[in-house]
Amino acid sequence: MWTRRAFMKGSGVALFSLSFGGTPLFLSRAADAAHHAGANHRRKILVTIFQRGAMDGLMAVTPYNDPELPGFRPQLFMQPGQAKDSPIDLDGHYAFHPAFTPMVDYFKEGRLAIVHGVGSPEPTRSHFDAQDYMENGTPGVKSTRSGWLNRAVGLLGHEGTPFRAVSMTQALPRSFYGSAPALAIANLRDFGIRAPGDNQSKERVEAGFEHLYQMASKNLLKRVANESFDAIDMMAKIDVLNYKPAKGAKYPNNSPLGNRLRQIAQLVKAEVGLEVAFTETGGWDTHVQQGTTVGSFSRRATDLSKAINAFWTDLGPYQDDVVLITMTEFGRTVRQNGSRGTDHGRGSCLFVLGNSVDGGKVHGTVPVLATENLADGRDLPVTTDFRSVFSEVAGKHLNIKPEDDAKLFPGWTGQRLPLIKS
Repeated sequence: MWTRRAFMKGSGVALFSLSFGGTPLFLSRAADAAHHAGANHRRKILVTIFQRGAMDGLMAVTPYNDPELPGFRPQLFMQPGQAKDSPIDLDGHYAFHPAFTPMVDYFKEGRLAIVHGVGSPEPTRSHFDAQDYMENGTPGVKSTRSGWLNRAVGLLGHEGTPFRAVSMTQALPRSFYGSAPALAIANLRDFGIRAPGDNQSKERVEAGFEHLYQMASKNLLKRVANESFDAIDMMAKIDVLNYKPAKGAKYPNNSPLGNRLRQIAQLVKAEVGLEVAFTETGGWDTHVQQGTTVGSFSRRATDLSKAINAFWTDLGPYQDDVVLITMTEFGRTVRQNGSRGTDHGRGSCLFVLGNSVDGGKVHGTVPVLATENLADGRDLPVTTDFRSVFSEVAGKHLNIKPEDDAKLFPGWTGQRLPLIKS
């Protein structure tokens, strides 16, 4: 028989689900999984960051001794040197933009890998289409209903908690669309049982649920008001408001990305069963006044690198469990435009951070940037399909078998790019 207590607990979760893009059925499954023996013991965790807007990979990691690049970018090209704000030489060919200084030591220690010339084989220059293709994992196919991270969760092969897959965003990203359980949480402080739009007292929330209880279909709500669902109880055990990052972890001030990564670190260390996390950062569309050491690119890169550095420091002993990967929908044109910015291009670069990563290297291929070597005569060509990277990182770190790559990325027949140590 239904009780008001069961209804209030279940319907509160249902409201959360509906407001964040999930379904009652998936929450019911998550509830049952939470009580499975061993579901929330310490596991490997993949953290993903989507850089929306298309990062200029040639500015982030510059092939500074390419003979053609200075001519293409007279106001944007930078050469390594002795000045404090000079690019940082990585290997005699590539240099980090100075804004990425907080990540240089990880590269030198062999924990940070860079993949250059990476992107999608679909040549669209639309942000929306390119982002969808990357999150769905099926370039050029708009009919795919699930996201690659959701499919990865479905291939893990073991039970999980309601916090197995979490996106620290306002709404569920396309990467997490699908049948596997996933949550979108804008802020851990707001995670709880509330009526939509009601920020008042617990009594008002309960009164609202009483009204819903009288009107609801018991058969429908029975799917979600499972007494075993304890996501809220699990979160209540975490002292969200008084969280103190580890010593030396300095998240950038007033940074949405920094705040989201801080909360992901909190979930990791709380051992609530997190296995796949997603968040995002915008502002990478640098058409106008891109700048060098000052400008829109430098501001975004500074925020990204400081946030990642703080997150990694904050993890402390949990670093062995975590691999972090960045992604962006496409790169920028090799030639600067008339507004001293760069336009929509093709290939870019991404970062993979982890103690098991084959780091200290720039993987992938960037040809000499002569016009005849460029995609459409203007762009860094895509020489590494993003699925080669994603399948390697998710596969090796989360123990997804190579024979399941066709399920992870339907229609893809490529090979994994070796990035994770055996």
